Amino acid sequence: MQIDDLKIILKVAEFRSITAAAIQLDMRTATASAALKRVEKMLGAELFIRTTRQLRLSSAGERYIPQCEQALQLLEQARLNMQAEQDIVEGELRLAISSDLGRNLVIPWLDDFLASYPNVSLKINISDSNIDFYRDSVDIALRYGSPDDANLYGFKICNTPTILCATPEYLKKNSTPEHPEELSSHNGLFYQLFDIIHDTWKFTQNGTDYKVKMNGNRASNDGDLVKRWCVAGHGLAVKSCLDMSTELLLGKVVNVMPEYKPSSTELWLVCPSRQSITPAVRLLRDYLRKKSKHILKKMVDKNILDTNVITD
Repeated sequence: MQIDDLKIILKVAEFRSITAAAIQLDMRTATASAALKRVEKMLGAELFIRTTRQLRLSSAGERYIPQCEQALQLLEQARLNMQAEQDIVEGELRLAISSDLGRNLVIPWLDDFLASYPNVSLKINISDSNIDFYRDSVDIALRYGSPDDANLYGFKICNTPTILCATPEYLKKNSTPEHPEELSSHNGLFYQLFDIIHDTWKFTQNGTDYKVKMNGNRASNDGDLVKRWCVAGHGLAVKSCLDMSTELLLGKVVNVMPEYKPSSTELWLVCPSRQSITPAVRLLRDYLRKKSKHILKKMVDKNILDTNVITD
């Protein structure tokens, strides 16, 4: 019995559809169907009950599928253990990453990473929406915020202060705010997620919290577009310091009201299971930590960020 056939069976069981499983595995439906028939012939039992509208597990399938899944997990873990012992760095990394951070900062880092490890391949899922590890077929996600699911495993990469930023040209034309109360006269550039526009900005200064309902004429569910609007001088934006690092270091945008700090966050590399933590993933974790620390230090050296960013 072929291991690849069993992997197809598990996908069919997950999606309750041969067609959907084939799409996820990037193969023809006929190929997936043939794999299912081979496994059922070998077992001498039907794993699925087929109707014109749906596919569901048979009683034999309900018994077999969980044990099949456990067996494949054991085989995969044994393979990973062997690689770890031999320091083998290879395989495919299926990485989910947000649009702004990915396109403008991390993708060049990954190019260098792949050049150093030619036996590693990469598939990127760029999206600002929350990733479902199983639905979206990704192994790891680089995202802001620590995992909120106890079943997930994660590695903190770095602190990522959020800053209020604008171009010097915009501030010259519209004045530089010195207090959150002065923001109401400025144009906000907003991030939108699940049809919710994040136009209420919160700041903290010496233990005092401020909340400002902003006005603005632009909103997008793409963080990269919000950044482009800000760099073009269309208004103020609240962004991760990493997302804006290149423009901050070049002086294209500035940190506005640095003593009033928006909510800070952290950058994490998140995995759905221990089995996902391969030698390549560990090396990628260490590489991302090194690169992000370098960028943060440059911003600290230019007094864009406080020194505690890289010491916490």
